[in-house]
Amino acid sequence: MVQTGIESIFSDSNISKDLKIIAEKVIKGDRISFEEGVLLYEKGELGYLGALANFVREKKNGNYTYFNRNFHIEPTNLCVFDCKFCSYSRNFKQKGDAWELSEQEIYDLVKKYDGKPITEVHIVGGVHPKMGLHYFASLIKNIKALRPDIHVKAFTAVELEYMCRKAKVSFKEGLSILKAHGQDSLPGGGAEIFDEGIRAEICADKCSSAEWLEIHETAHSLGMPSNATMLYGHIEKFEHRIDHMDRLRTLQDKTGGFNTFIPLKFRNKENQMSHIAESSVIEDLRNYAVSRIYMDNFNHVKAYWPMIGRNTAALSMAFGVDDIDGTIDDSTKIYAMAGAEDKSPSLSTPQLVKLIKDNGRHPIERDTVYNTVKDYMNYDFEAEEPALDSIK
Repeated sequence: MVQTGIESIFSDSNISKDLKIIAEKVIKGDRISFEEGVLLYEKGELGYLGALANFVREKKNGNYTYFNRNFHIEPTNLCVFDCKFCSYSRNFKQKGDAWELSEQEIYDLVKKYDGKPITEVHIVGGVHPKMGLHYFASLIKNIKALRPDIHVKAFTAVELEYMCRKAKVSFKEGLSILKAHGQDSLPGGGAEIFDEGIRAEICADKCSSAEWLEIHETAHSLGMPSNATMLYGHIEKFEHRIDHMDRLRTLQDKTGGFNTFIPLKFRNKENQMSHIAESSVIEDLRNYAVSRIYMDNFNHVKAYWPMIGRNTAALSMAFGVDDIDGTIDDSTKIYAMAGAEDKSPSLSTPQLVKLIKDNGRHPIERDTVYNTVKDYMNYDFEAEEPALDSIK
């Protein structure tokens, strides 16, 4: 395992007493408070946070770092909502570089992976009034007919709230319909920051924090796991981040239905918040670390490498992150359009394995709910799988 450096915290005279008390609680497995979470952001230096987060990470997951083989389908980027931070969506009056995939185009994307060892398809996009609940239910059913073994992770709470409202059904009814047609889980998008004041400034017209949480709680009650996200590095303050994580931690206590927590970095390219400077790599790493320390009932923390870049994703593995997402296959435009580090988000399985090994970690291919698909620690691609398509 990577050395945690945890012992050095207590011998370092530069680390304050209150931070050492937090470290003691974390080591004992005690939950830290809201105020202590804010204090980590305010006073925690990078080395201290990294040592503590890595301790938690290795206590939960050893030296394993997970990834999966997946691809994205984004049916449209036309959207009825106007999120100030979004570089991806287009409105219906000024379509510009908008797209609307036909059903056949979507099925062709799925067929592209025939015979390839993909385990997950991730379906998210803009909120389009003509692409409603029953449209997507039928779409998922047909995707499952083409690829019965694939896990369908689909639709943010923002998309689901609109679908259910337009179809005049409850969240439970809408999710039950989607589940009956083959949807397996929910991604974590649309959470942004739960603080209602911040939300009123950056995404006033879409689903509320309460609705986001209710949709995920309902999904969990139906046996549909989900992910959780937080958009950070814009106009929020440290207390807003901890408030956001605290609401997720509380719901996880109740349902246990979240697979992973994914901090999402605000990118400022070509959106209505372009005047706001992006967070530094150091702040990104600090944020991963605090997330890992605070979110004690989440088994996993993921760094979404297409957004932060491969180099930062590699560093994040020493700051609490045990998952770096998947192969993606250049099929997502959401973050590339916002100025993400990786303009062509595609990594082959050998590349992902190398990235993980080069940083002293043990690479595990997982499925969506973290069952082990394959252990790649001692895998020789050339000798054992010379014809591996590994997504190129």
